[in-house]
Amino acid sequence: MRTREEVTDYCRSLEAVYEDYPFHDSNWTVMRCQENKKMFACIYGRGEHIWVNVKVTPEWIEFWRNAWPSVVPAYHMNKNHWNSLILDGVIPEEDIKRMILESYDLVKPKSKKTARPKKVAKQ
Repeated sequence: MRTREEVTDYCRSLEAVYEDYPFHDSNWTVMRCQENKKMFACIYGRGEHIWVNVKVTPEWIEFWRNAWPSVVPAYHMNKNHWNSLILDGVIPEEDIKRMILESYDLVKPKSKKTARPKKVAKQ
């Protein structure tokens, strides 16, 4: 996966997702969940490559940065919760997809649980 089109196609394959251009700059594509409008991927060109910012749990952020030199602290984002993936051919496609999917899972609306019956106090 090395092109903007490949990334946006994969993101659109996820449930209830849309493409947005909130910065009025065609270089920045933001992929969002439809229901809550939260973004899970920012796709942009920087230098000679496409970059993708993805949300990551703090427990995994350093794992991914240490696994691949093309995973770096996120450009223009909170470095404690976001990584940038540089699509230069170093990161295997399966790992790119996994990180995008994990980002999507972190921001997608949570399913509503059925209400539990309230406990009745013993008298």
